Amino acid sequence: MALDRPFDPETRIVKRDRTSGIKEREFDICVVGSGASGMSAAIEAARAGQKVALVDGLPSLGGQAVNSIIGMFCGLYSPGKNGRQLTRGIADELLSDLGAAGDLHVVTGGIMKIAMYNEVALGRWVERKILEAGITPLTGAIIRDVTSDGRRIKSLDISTRYGDIRLSAQGFIDATGDAALTWQAGFDCRVHKNGQVYGSQMLIIEDFVDDKRPSWDEMAARIYEKGQDYGMMRRDGFAASFPGRNVAMVNMTHIETPLDPFDAAIKQIEGKEQADRTLVFLKNEFPEAFGNARVRTYGLPGIRQTRWIVGTHHLTVDEVRAATKFDDAIARCSWPLEQHHNREGYVWETFDENHIHTIPLGSLTVADADNLVAVGRCIDGDSTALSSVRVMGPCIAMGAAAAHALDIAGSGSVHQIDIARLQERIRHNLED
Repeated sequence: MALDRPFDPETRIVKRDRTSGIKEREFDICVVGSGASGMSAAIEAARAGQKVALVDGLPSLGGQAVNSIIGMFCGLYSPGKNGRQLTRGIADELLSDLGAAGDLHVVTGGIMKIAMYNEVALGRWVERKILEAGITPLTGAIIRDVTSDGRRIKSLDISTRYGDIRLSAQGFIDATGDAALTWQAGFDCRVHKNGQVYGSQMLIIEDFVDDKRPSWDEMAARIYEKGQDYGMMRRDGFAASFPGRNVAMVNMTHIETPLDPFDAAIKQIEGKEQADRTLVFLKNEFPEAFGNARVRTYGLPGIRQTRWIVGTHHLTVDEVRAATKFDDAIARCSWPLEQHHNREGYVWETFDENHIHTIPLGSLTVADADNLVAVGRCIDGDSTALSSVRVMGPCIAMGAAAAHALDIAGSGSVHQIDIARLQERIRHNLED
């Protein structure tokens, strides 16, 4: 029986056509994941003349750097308060642009030099740079299937709320953080046998008194002494304020980061409950500074490590400690070994001011694939080695290397490219 539908001159009635085909697009390079490594890879590839798609599962670009509100660029500099910059390229533009706008503050005290940033400004910076480079962004996009022909990925089938899409490309970059592209393609991946690396739930607070804020050491000592009384899982951490903004980033949590989707949803909620306990702790233990503080926002869960690729080189902690200079080096790093393997805290092993270790291309190239390169926290290495190289500085350098490796490889294999040619392109990330 036909229904009487009132006429509306401003609308038309539509119904999904179940016979309509998938929407298809072709690119030279497809980057999956838009965090520090992914956005760097996409921009470098586009500037090399490639037609690039940048895909992310979140509804916005920027990955954890923006959406988990990490708030600090770590690993950009060598050790010491006067450390020199190790990663250039896109990093130079980022530091210059955000710095000129007052959205970045370099902290030179202590054992490591870091750059604090306004995550809102960073998000807009990423968006503008992506569009300026002519990159095609696709957000809210989840990989459903991967089509391969032997050692080469051919296309990705992606689901969005607006319909299904098939992206074909000559080369692919896995910047997902948990090797989601590599996993969906059916290639070997690594996971922990026992235990895991804990993530963090960032809490952003406002309405505190910054000049009354205790030092990091004092705060950490009080957490260790009394944190258990407040039900805090992690027994260390900090609250860092950005100069000129009445907000502070509070990082005093440890959350499990399972790959099971139902468990992950529960742990995300538990992370916010942990963050709430930290605010109660701050209010009660440091009332002059935090007595009137309140929650401004919660970041998305910050994930350090879950699943990663099997490359042609497995980076080890011994190689990191030995400051190994690999023949196929594509990035430099001096960030400490920062292990988050237990609920209560983390192990922090620093290096001297002259220490610089490198990351080999072999840790980025998926062993069983010719046109797939991984970047960021899902490259191949042991957990302790990865704790030093998964921070944003070397991640930006990895993204640049992956983009140029695929550009040089063309329709060939990334395992057979001229390493000297690649290193010449990215020499600003290998030499002062």
